[in-house]
Amino acid sequence: MKKSPEQFTLRARLASMRYAINGLLQVIRSEHNARIHMVAAVIAIIAGILLHISRIEWMLVLFCFGLVFASEIINTALEKMIDLVIPQKNEHVKIIKDISAGAVLVSAIIAFITGLIIFIPYLARLL
Repeated sequence: MKKSPEQFTLRARLASMRYAINGLLQVIRSEHNARIHMVAAVIAIIAGILLHISRIEWMLVLFCFGLVFASEIINTALEKMIDLVIPQKNEHVKIIKDISAGAVLVSAIIAFITGLIIFIPYLARLL
């Protein structure tokens, strides 16, 4: 009996996960800003471990990391799709790409401010 595309199979789920991991690796390999976000996340995680931040603070740090990285992934996908569909220079394309990059910037600024709110009191106690 032939399986319908909607039917759940473990093999299909594992393949889907493999495709998603390949996409993540592609973004990390090809996008300088994604690597910067990864370094910032590693620094925040190390700081969180060393400063023994609370569970709620961990949730906020991880949420911010996820928000920034997901924004970067969506921005990258959008830019690559636009470049494929409209390879020539176009003012409308520039505006779309700038808006998409702006979304990443907003999420990164919010993550940075959240990090300051979380980590400054811990660092102040060390001084």
